[in-house]
Amino acid sequence: MWQKLRIITLLLILATVVQQAWLDKADLAWQHNLYVAVYPVNADGSPKVSAYLRTLTRDDFEPVADYFAEEAASYHLGLRRPIEVQLGAQVGEIPPAPPINNNVLSNIFWSLKFRVFAWRNSPNVNVKPDIRLYLLYYDPATSPRLSHSTALNKGRIGRVNLFGESAYNKKNLVVLAHELLHTLNATDKYDLNNTLPIYPDGFAEPEKVPLYPQDYAELMGGRVAISETKAEIPKSLKYTLLGDKTAREIGWLK
Repeated sequence: MWQKLRIITLLLILATVVQQAWLDKADLAWQHNLYVAVYPVNADGSPKVSAYLRTLTRDDFEPVADYFAEEAASYHLGLRRPIEVQLGAQVGEIPPAPPINNNVLSNIFWSLKFRVFAWRNSPNVNVKPDIRLYLLYYDPATSPRLSHSTALNKGRIGRVNLFGESAYNKKNLVVLAHELLHTLNATDKYDLNNTLPIYPDGFAEPEKVPLYPQDYAELMGGRVAISETKAEIPKSLKYTLLGDKTAREIGWLK
């Protein structure tokens, strides 16, 4: 009896994995636009962040959809608005943090915990989302430095660390857009040791002469390269571009 139950369970898991792989491949064929649900989270529980979250509206996230529409047009994608962003209700729980070590088993366990969390904490939005991003807001006065955000292409979910203050709105959207692309298979294009963008794929204008300073950041490169040893966080999405390698990874360029 137990052996049959075990076999049935394994078959169900296999069927789920195959179905998810098929859906992931279909998404990146870009036959239709993808809906993103963003769920605000008061990560530090402060009254200041709570007040800030009450001011958020869907319009605050519309620049992300507009940005991807412009970038898609430059790659002749064929979809007028490949990404639509919906603002969901605030989530009271904090999604599990990724493991500090890079242990494979720990990462797998965390991934499963995160997907269970997302399954339990996905307030309804107008259109069933293809991607779910949990926006963890912190008070910059007490948390001046944030840990790295994380997103998974398996399950298309993300844990995004942001500042809960209106002065950071535009920079927050850069981080959000970066993590959103991680859910669509885009890879980081900066050196993890020093955060400098890697040449040439991490540069928005790798053929520019002189090479420095760059005027824009490649979105997955994360920063505007000012010199060989200096790079700055872009002020807004207007100062970022999607390079060819990123476009190829997300299915915009064959």
